[in-house]
Amino acid sequence: MYDKKKIDCIVHAEHLLTMDKDLAVIHDGGVAVHDGKILSVGPYAEITAQYESSVIIGGKDRVIIPGLINTHTHAAMVYFRGLADDLPLKVWLEKHIWPAEARWLSPEFISDAIELACLEMLKAGVTTYNDMYFFGDSAGNATKRIGMRAVLGAGILDFPTAAAKTADEYLEKAEAFALNWRGDELITPCIAPHALYTCSKETLKKAKALSEKFSLPVHIHLSETEWEVKEIISRHGKRPVEYLEDLGFLDASVLAAHCVWVDDKEINLLAERKTGVSHCIESNLKLASGIAPVVKMINSGVKVTFGTDGAASNNDLNIISEMSTAAKVHKAVSGDTTALDSRTALLMATRWGAEVLGLGATAGSIDSGKAADLVIINLKQPHLTPLYDLYSHIVYSARPSDVETVMVNGRVVVLKGELKTGDEERILQTAGSWGEKIKNAD
Repeated sequence: MYDKKKIDCIVHAEHLLTMDKDLAVIHDGGVAVHDGKILSVGPYAEITAQYESSVIIGGKDRVIIPGLINTHTHAAMVYFRGLADDLPLKVWLEKHIWPAEARWLSPEFISDAIELACLEMLKAGVTTYNDMYFFGDSAGNATKRIGMRAVLGAGILDFPTAAAKTADEYLEKAEAFALNWRGDELITPCIAPHALYTCSKETLKKAKALSEKFSLPVHIHLSETEWEVKEIISRHGKRPVEYLEDLGFLDASVLAAHCVWVDDKEINLLAERKTGVSHCIESNLKLASGIAPVVKMINSGVKVTFGTDGAASNNDLNIISEMSTAAKVHKAVSGDTTALDSRTALLMATRWGAEVLGLGATAGSIDSGKAADLVIINLKQPHLTPLYDLYSHIVYSARPSDVETVMVNGRVVVLKGELKTGDEERILQTAGSWGEKIKNAD
């Protein structure tokens, strides 16, 4: 008989969806967690035979899944939730959102809003988000305080905002942000030129060069609306994906959000260049932007993932509902009930999400050596009974309120539905105060 290794925590559940390369499902499963990492995954009896811990989380009627990944959002826009709805994207942006940002954005605004966004995402099982916004240091500090993982994109534009006045100033600030956060355990800096219609050829090239200089991900809006495609063809004589290809912009470091209006040639280019796509179906539906050809992209070899977009256009940060909506809508538009099945949907929300963000070695599946980013869902619910297929239940029936416990980097951040790394009441009160200021502004 040998001594068991003492570790920080053992996570136990009746079912364990690893989302690993074999999509292994372990019943009565356990995960050994120590120093923020997954030491071992397997049957609970085997885990407890090798390890012991004073902290055991989970149990009967539970399923463990990897933390969900939101690959495209503007997290701080939670403070603009419901500010301007039922409008076309161009009107929504130019007449409402950009003016609101010009008036309200500041480091304090971002810090407070990020706390609310992280609270919302964590309680819905999202452990990592990919952002595109401003005042990255404030966002990074707030995200770390609450214990969430993030890829934070330093927004770059050709016109002035509260964050910068010129494209060069945005780029300078992006470089400073990258230098400040490189190597952080939870925060990955990212270069985020907004879109082809808001960034010149020179700005796009400089942004890509900056990402290559520091080996950082790139995050960009691409072909979100029919108007955008027509505008780029008018300016450059090429469709958006072809334009980026000619600039030498496309590669595996790039995450393109939306890709609603891409044709077959563009899909093939995205696949060849291994460029990832973030599918934001609920925002695209609400803004009447269209429905991205996701099934065709996946079948062509494009790695498609899920994003919520900002809460000002969605109006929530709920990846569970993105999975459910997408899986149903793509069946309807394709006329194929097997299109975007539940296993593929959960894969898009977990392992593929991590991979397109350059975090494949860290997150996205429950594998030995990866960070312990884990979500425990309570299956003892009327809408989750009886149980035949775990993937089906999570994609078609689960709700954020079913998320019981969330661990990020081995740290329990949500326990029994309550945030353990911040004052939830204070976060909500602060958000309410900001809302009153914004609502009552002249």
